[in-house]
Amino acid sequence: MESTNEDYKQMLTEIIKKQIVILGPQIAVLKARGVAGLKVSDDGVVTDVAGPEQTVLQQLIDKYVALSGEIVKNAVNSIFEKYPSIKH
Repeated sequence: MESTNEDYKQMLTEIIKKQIVILGPQIAVLKARGVAGLKVSDDGVVTDVAGPEQTVLQQLIDKYVALSGEIVKNAVNSIFEKYPSIKH
């Protein structure tokens, strides 16, 4: 079964909506809008996907992974600061 542009829009919207729960609507939508070829409404719904859908999907995932990685790193660093005797 061939995936369609509508399938990608639905999947991308689901990914963005999940990130809205984790990151908050402003950050999640802002990051999604930073992906070339992706048009996103203020509530996180994908309205258009231009270009190779698989590439757009991968770029969106990469943006969120990069951001979440930083969030995790910052959270861990703040914990390490509480325990100066522990080497990291």
